[in-house]
Amino acid sequence: MPGLPAEATATRTLVALAALIIILAGVKTAEAVVAPFLIAIFIAAISAPLMFILTDYRVPQGLALLIVMLVIVAFGLLLSSMMGASLDGFSKNLPLYQQRLTGISVQLVGFLSGHGITVEASELKRLLDLSAVMGLVGSTFNRVLGTLANTFLILLTVAFILMELGSFKTKVMKISRSPVSALAHFEHFSSTLNRYIVIKSMMSLLTALVVLSALLILDVDYPVMWAILAFLLNFVPNIGSIVAAIPAVLLALIQHGPDAAGILIAVYFGVNNIVGNIIEPKLMGRSLGLSSLVVFVSLVFWGWLLGPIGMFLSVPLTMTVKIAAETDEKSRWLADLLGCED
Repeated sequence: MPGLPAEATATRTLVALAALIIILAGVKTAEAVVAPFLIAIFIAAISAPLMFILTDYRVPQGLALLIVMLVIVAFGLLLSSMMGASLDGFSKNLPLYQQRLTGISVQLVGFLSGHGITVEASELKRLLDLSAVMGLVGSTFNRVLGTLANTFLILLTVAFILMELGSFKTKVMKISRSPVSALAHFEHFSSTLNRYIVIKSMMSLLTALVVLSALLILDVDYPVMWAILAFLLNFVPNIGSIVAAIPAVLLALIQHGPDAAGILIAVYFGVNNIVGNIIEPKLMGRSLGLSSLVVFVSLVFWGWLLGPIGMFLSVPLTMTVKIAAETDEKSRWLADLLGCED
């Protein structure tokens, strides 16, 4: 029958779509399990270069793994202690900051009214509500910390992934019908993904250091906390940098007035544009680029599927799909669809 191939293709497509929907529903339901696992993969990918460096210097694998895990734990403890101390101090001073911000909003209403611009004081007060801004940031961090509460599970998964790094190539060759081709694809996938994650992490660190320097120069309270926030939210495309800037800019306005706030806005805007639009694309190259539409859609999709952790990992997860699609001619069209224009 002439129509049979078309019917078979349609059937296969429907079955594939149904399977995809079932998988997504399963991932959504198992978010509490999937999110920590993805965080573990992300940490392992960042830590892998250190593991490779140590083993290249003939450090025994067990000792190399121990050193890497100690570095991860030490970094995590340092990060959490600095954030905890800053959040505690900020929470205690929040009523004072809010009182000053309310006074600034009253002055702003008077200034605008004097120039013929009518603004509702209550509406402006709502927009400049520092507690609401920090409440949003805090609720997001609470969900993230809820995921990170599975610290032991995450660290254990990271350790097992790092232990298995050396045997991945052998396993890929054993299970493949074409070992040489499969090994080449695997090496391309792993090296490209690792390169992307390391470069993105370094760019986030650079952004955080620039922000930290500006905050220290301007003498804004809790500079380390705002710098850590800038580092973490730099992984969230489009809105991450804006969310990271809002509380720090408001605090600069409260402490030192509009001039300091304006300078800080310029610093955030400048560093994110220079790093995000010039340095990062140059280091990554076009092969590691994603179109702006894909970045936005991935933020919405992964955020819906996995919550704040999904938003944080939206670009790395989409890059994983793109890099995997590039390794096979049959799926290269998907990589082209996700990538930047030439």
